[in-house]
Amino acid sequence: MAVSERRVCRVLGQHRSTQRKAPRWADDEAALTEDIIALARQYGRYGYRRVTALLRDAGRHVNRKRVERIWRRERLMVPQKQPKRSRLWLNDGSL
Repeated sequence: MAVSERRVCRVLGQHRSTQRKAPRWADDEAALTEDIIALARQYGRYGYRRVTALLRDAGRHVNRKRVERIWRRERLMVPQKQPKRSRLWLNDGSL
């Protein structure tokens, strides 16, 4: 069109840098999500930091913040610690 980028962005209320840099997504996001969910099921009391350490020990190069973002997106949580008597959760970590 015959309208400048500056004018279009000003009318839309959008920053100009959003027009130049396209967001890029990692291609292994689905596989990493599956691995995180599998580790969270296997180790029910481990949080995202320890799951990150397990992934790094397995040879994956992952960022802690990325694992935390996936952890929150999948709504994974560590159950509250309960006394040894009258446990409500099972040994496999499920509720």
